[in-house]
Amino acid sequence: MSMRPSAAPASGASRAELEQFAGDVEYYLTLTPKQLPSQYLYDALGSALFDAICELPWYRITQTEMNLLARRGHEIFARVHPVGTLVELGPGSGEKLATLIEAGRGSRRGLDVHLVDVSPTALARAARAISSLDEVNVVAHQAEYEAGLVEAVAGSRGAGRRLTLFLGSNIGNFDPPGADAFLRSLRGSLDTGDALLIGTDLVKPEADLLLAYDDPLGVTAAFNRNLLVRINRDLGGNFDVSQFHHRALWNEAESRVEMHLVAGTEQRVRIGAASVELTFTAGETIWTESSYKYRPDGVAQMLERAGFCLMMQWTDEAGGFALTLVEAS
Repeated sequence: MSMRPSAAPASGASRAELEQFAGDVEYYLTLTPKQLPSQYLYDALGSALFDAICELPWYRITQTEMNLLARRGHEIFARVHPVGTLVELGPGSGEKLATLIEAGRGSRRGLDVHLVDVSPTALARAARAISSLDEVNVVAHQAEYEAGLVEAVAGSRGAGRRLTLFLGSNIGNFDPPGADAFLRSLRGSLDTGDALLIGTDLVKPEADLLLAYDDPLGVTAAFNRNLLVRINRDLGGNFDVSQFHHRALWNEAESRVEMHLVAGTEQRVRIGAASVELTFTAGETIWTESSYKYRPDGVAQMLERAGFCLMMQWTDEAGGFALTLVEAS
């Protein structure tokens, strides 16, 4: 669970964004097995449900990472001293970045902070959280990650070093080749000596992973099924949402948790804006998200393949999470 794209029409989605949504739905639902891109989980309601997921005791990613940032923030700033520019890709509420900046208060002075997200709502929310901090200048970039990072690097003032953040185990939403390509692209946007801090969720016992993605309160199930609500509302679909059920499974061979929507009965679905008509058999699934889990040494190797050099790695063994700091080499 991670990246937040543009919101639903009620929140100001453009015609182009809706056309992209329709095109993606048309393409991915005709694959075998049927799929939907995980980015579309995050409309206004989906984002609110995800915020609720982050408060659940079974989904420990957010709180564990916050604790690591609070404990290690001073050391992070010391290792990248002097930090003049911070760039966060996908800042969410801004709470994690605020925690890091506050933890590093004694190791930094004025900061230029660049926030990169495609969602104007997310950017506004994060900017409010960061702007209240002392000696911080905030610049928002409404853009995809790579394009926004290029803008942020070009717009930084040049005083001190740059530190880019990619937190929340967002890298886990990419398959391994996609993660490698994304990290190589990030490296290409940075100057030699720039630093990157990345958060990654680690492999845990299967029971713990499944509880995190199929919680007893059913919040994650609602988050997943809301994707069909969004298609019905925005694209003129007629999914019988009550007849699709949430399923989470641990794919040990691929080291990922998968989320699926499972048809409870046979049904015929039409999606007007996507020009799609589909038949679902009972038990047929739509694969909506993959969340890859890592081992600490695997994270370091992944970053080194992309052209980074390991500076430091901190792990929370109880929470099963790692923060890894690297330098563009």
